[in-house]
Amino acid sequence: MVEEKIMFSSIDDVKNFVALANTKSYDVDISSGKYLINAKSIMGIFSLDLTRPINVVAYCDDDEAFLKEIKDYIYVEPSAVQ
Repeated sequence: MVEEKIMFSSIDDVKNFVALANTKSYDVDISSGKYLINAKSIMGIFSLDLTRPINVVAYCDDDEAFLKEIKDYIYVEPSAVQ
């Protein structure tokens, strides 16, 4: 199982992520606050607040491979300005 924060910057990002999730034989979930959505559901994802980072959980055996596939969506916390 792998868990990571992700963020989408465009509608195409959401479409591409859903397409990727749909190629997986295992479950991929997205959560935001109290909401848990199947990542294979584009309607479900669009029901979330996509202006904030969201959590993705993939119930897979090969964590490294999944992380490599979603690397473009992984949220990186902005560093504090000093």
